[in-house]
Amino acid sequence: MTRDTTTTHHVFGAPCWISLLTLDLSGAQAFYKSVLGWHFRPARLGAEFVTALVGGGPLVGIGSVAPALQVAATWTPFFAVTSANETAARIRERGATLAVGPLTFPVGRGALAADRDGAVFGIWQGQLVADWPRWRDSAPVCLRLRTRDALDAAMFYGQVLEWAGRRPGSCQVAYESDEVVVRQEGHVVARISSGAVESLPDPTVRPRWYVHFPVPDVAATIAAARRSGGSVVGHSRTAESELAILSDPEGAVFTVTGREPA
Repeated sequence: MTRDTTTTHHVFGAPCWISLLTLDLSGAQAFYKSVLGWHFRPARLGAEFVTALVGGGPLVGIGSVAPALQVAATWTPFFAVTSANETAARIRERGATLAVGPLTFPVGRGALAADRDGAVFGIWQGQLVADWPRWRDSAPVCLRLRTRDALDAAMFYGQVLEWAGRRPGSCQVAYESDEVVVRQEGHVVARISSGAVESLPDPTVRPRWYVHFPVPDVAATIAAARRSGGSVVGHSRTAESELAILSDPEGAVFTVTGREPA
């Protein structure tokens, strides 16, 4: 570890990485290279993980999951914690589900969980991506939790991830314009908004962490996804922005936007 390495002892509760968990690593690489133009290199987590690159810099990770774990292909945000074991205990204590781990990797420890409404997220203890502040500041990926009760969800994550702490690097939370906004050192790192509480379950609004990738041309990205075996879950356009919710061939849902979500 170099002197400039950022670890989860410097960042508390912030999203620190985004990862796709897949059953077909080579197929996922081919799809996202075709649709989003990504290139890949081996990751430090082991042979079954790769890092997606844009402009030569790290963007997100893709990892192969053994079918025996019965984990669906999904895009998952990972939040920085000082102790994976202690955070896992808080997750259980607050009525949520710990699905996998904590597991030990060469550069840290991680776990997968689902909050009380079923939205999947991860926790990570250890080294962060090189030059993590630059990754955060450039906002290559935007996160939004769509859930049934934004305030209740904010309380859950705040307790589990120790938001609103006084330590340098802690996340701060504010309620703004009918949504919860999470900031780390003044930078917006996540948003939480509520869906229709009494509506029937719908795949586009059920509790889920949505991962937004800004793209130069949403229509071209939709066409590339269809050609590569993906599908369109939803598509909306206004005078100011355009957004499409897409699914890759394994069913992992992600969002592309003509610009960063407001």
